[in-house]
Amino acid sequence: MKKVSIGIDIGGTNTAIGIVDQGGNVMVKDNIATPDHGDFKRYISDLSIAINSLVEKLKIINSEIEILGIGIGAPSGNYYSGAIEHAANLSFKGIVNIVKSLRAHFPALGAIVLTNDANAAAVGEMIYGGAKGMKNFVMYTLGTGVGSGIVVNGEVVYGHDGFAGECGHTTLVPGGRPCGCGALGHLEAYCSASGMKRTAFELLLKYNADDSLLADKSYKELDSKMIYDAAIKGDKIALEVFEKTGEWLGLGFSDTVHYLSPEAIFLFGGPTAAGDLIFKPTKVSMEKYLLPMYKDKVKILPSELKPGDAAIVGASAMVWKELEK
Repeated sequence: MKKVSIGIDIGGTNTAIGIVDQGGNVMVKDNIATPDHGDFKRYISDLSIAINSLVEKLKIINSEIEILGIGIGAPSGNYYSGAIEHAANLSFKGIVNIVKSLRAHFPALGAIVLTNDANAAAVGEMIYGGAKGMKNFVMYTLGTGVGSGIVVNGEVVYGHDGFAGECGHTTLVPGGRPCGCGALGHLEAYCSASGMKRTAFELLLKYNADDSLLADKSYKELDSKMIYDAAIKGDKIALEVFEKTGEWLGLGFSDTVHYLSPEAIFLFGGPTAAGDLIFKPTKVSMEKYLLPMYKDKVKILPSELKPGDAAIVGASAMVWKELEK
């Protein structure tokens, strides 16, 4: 029998579902809309139907499979309670227990486990990716926000309430830019994809750079890929965006190193596709702010998870990690 696990990534717009083998390969996948109606019971019913359909699809391809469990990555997902709690970008208000609800539909499965998407990515990196064999590392996810998952002594750090590890909401600049959470000056406000866009517009105004390749872009239009494309063409504004983003990110990473002394920090997300444009200034900045005993010890590495399937794969890895216990 081929052992597999199911990975579910719940996003604000779509919910991705996949069945993943022990090598981290997605065998079949699908997605459904994450609804805006807020009817959680209806959503669970739709999700369960989609899971069963995917299982039947896989069994047509390979009848010799054993499904060991379901791993779920979701905003504000609490590993301890199995509930999504007060997620800002989902229509399900308050506290909704997704593990208990799915257990009612799939009572025979060995493990059904929930965490937030950054923690799931960290476990995915540990089970399938570049962190194999590592006991102490941190995963940073750069996208609309900045997420993080912390692994110490081979275990994800959840804290006493299930919500530890929000490194993106450490204060980088007191009283600085507004963050999506409502506070000011958080790392996320400077180093996310949207933070990079803000930096670009600040620099365009500072230098009155009408000749920049970014000058004719509207705020809604501009994204981190456009900044990257301009940077590789030598655009000075775009290049400075990466320099500044790396400086801020490295400062944040130095705090992470001082707290945890990890073997490595992994980066995942759209902006990391820029390679040395983001990795080099981040490394230089981190080293600049580190105490001497930490210098030149901590690697900054790109995630080895496949970008298109990383969320599904990371969530599915939670099952293997749970079954190790």
